[in-house]
Amino acid sequence: MMRSLFSGVAGLRTHQTRMDVIGNNIANVNTVAYKSSTVTFQDMLYQTTQNATGANAQTGRAGINAKQIGLGVSTGSISTNISTSGSAQSTGSPFDIRITGDSFFVVSDGSNQYYTRAGAFNVDANGTLCMATNGYTVQGYGTTTDATTGELVIDTSNLRSLDIMSDQNLTSPPVATTNTYVTGILDENSDALSTTAGQVVSVPFIDNLGYSYTAQFRVEKQNGATGEPNGQYKMTMTDLLDSDGKSILKYGVTGAPGGATGTAGEEMSANDKITTLKAANIFNFGATATGNEAFLTFDTFMTPSGTKPTGKLMQVAAAAATANVADPVKTNTINGKNVTGLGLNLDGMRMFATGFAGMTDDATHDNAVSIDLSTIQNIDNKGQSTVNGKRGQLTSDAGAGCRVGEMSSISIGQDGKITASYTNGQTKLLGQIASASFANASGLEKHGDNLYAQTLNSGEAVINDITANGGSMTTGELEMSNVDLSGEFTDMITTQRGFQANSRIITVSDTMLEELINLKR
Repeated sequence: MMRSLFSGVAGLRTHQTRMDVIGNNIANVNTVAYKSSTVTFQDMLYQTTQNATGANAQTGRAGINAKQIGLGVSTGSISTNISTSGSAQSTGSPFDIRITGDSFFVVSDGSNQYYTRAGAFNVDANGTLCMATNGYTVQGYGTTTDATTGELVIDTSNLRSLDIMSDQNLTSPPVATTNTYVTGILDENSDALSTTAGQVVSVPFIDNLGYSYTAQFRVEKQNGATGEPNGQYKMTMTDLLDSDGKSILKYGVTGAPGGATGTAGEEMSANDKITTLKAANIFNFGATATGNEAFLTFDTFMTPSGTKPTGKLMQVAAAAATANVADPVKTNTINGKNVTGLGLNLDGMRMFATGFAGMTDDATHDNAVSIDLSTIQNIDNKGQSTVNGKRGQLTSDAGAGCRVGEMSSISIGQDGKITASYTNGQTKLLGQIASASFANASGLEKHGDNLYAQTLNSGEAVINDITANGGSMTTGELEMSNVDLSGEFTDMITTQRGFQANSRIITVSDTMLEELINLKR
């Protein structure tokens, strides 16, 4: 009879344990990424009062089963439903991340490494991505520059904290302009072509320090004079303006613009952004050219004799009196017409001609700024010319350059890669959030604060890209608790009844003991 008492006590203990687990599950019904636990019971040791015997053919007796009396129940296991995902909750925060699959985020307190499914993150005062609840830093990979392409790529050699909003990432450096184009109509009857100033064409660009400038060119119609081939236009750089429209160069002081003799320009004042630049450095066609000029030919333009002019679309004036029509300059064919661009080269604030056959290029200045003239139309527009320059290419902003930009937003891709966008239109890869997977994730040990720790039964953490395990990351969402309230309340009812039944074992056993004691009065 004492055995039943102890069985009842064991039953009370195990059902109390189960009730504790159920209560914890219900308490965490709204905890981010909480994984519910379940309790499994197992029977305890047995007292054998008679061993089993086998059949005896000699005596004709059959075998007898063992006689055993159980000693109660115990807690077999408390397991975590780690593989069941909770529902998704939309938050709209760019630093809230829901992770799918069987992977975990990797976080660190500076000394120890933990794992979590709770993606409620924010950025601390140092710009480091961390858990919003305890400040543990999120671990991932930084970036490095690819030696071949020069682009930023993920550096998987070192797991580290992600300083995504550090001072160096808050701004985007300027990018020098490499492509410009001039488009519009150049009407031969335009009054401007007959004036001394000529048709003014402005070409904007940005240098490698982020300053904006405008190069101004003069386009003149050639009339067959010495060194002026018929059917062509001469394009000469006349000035360079800063972002305030202030002239940096002043042409026509003495001598030809950019010529070898005389003063080609004026020294800039101390208030100018660059104080060592002169006209000869701005647009240099090399030793065989007469200065800052090039001849343009349009296939659609007819000479007075009714025939198209000879030579390529662009020629560079030679040192002699005649035009150097034999030297081709980057000729291409678009829609059956020969077209090309005018090359500039930008290094800080110096532009040099590049790619011209027979010209002397400066090898120390290799940041080419090209001017594409291929879409200029030489047609009748009632005497109105509309040619003007723009940054970039005809079909895109490639090579347009940009000024310094401030960080405007951060996006996190499904593969965990973090990209910053800036006000100057640039983007920058900042790093990638790492993930961890385990051979037996259910073997992880809970540490509170939505954290898990590696154990001998979980296996070693495998740190990799989230997509390696078929998972993904979604921003603006959080994984909620996977607690099933209907199941928990059902388990609560059965646990309560089990507890009551075990308590009855004790009271009935006590009553039986009382009757036994009352046998003697």
